[in-house]
Amino acid sequence: MVTMSPILIEGEQYTAITVALPKTNFMAVTNEKGYIMCGALDVGLLNEKLKDRGIIAGRAVGVRTIEQLLEAPLESVTYEAEKLGISVGTKGKDALLKMK
Repeated sequence: MVTMSPILIEGEQYTAITVALPKTNFMAVTNEKGYIMCGALDVGLLNEKLKDRGIIAGRAVGVRTIEQLLEAPLESVTYEAEKLGISVGTKGKDALLKMK
């Protein structure tokens, strides 16, 4: 099952996406500029093979719900996210707020 729902963080609109897969969930929260995602995100691929795309993204591991994704510290971030002041350890929702 795939669910998409709008969420507000400090008055800013984002889209939460959850894909229920066998034995796991795929989760992301996004806006028009960037996104945070569960452990399925390959930040190394984005930084190296897709560097020319300038993708702004962060990855949190060990999360099972959108709420946990928003509260979790990011385990890795793209180079483009770092340019916005998003670093490893930044809470998911704080990273999203820097993606305005």
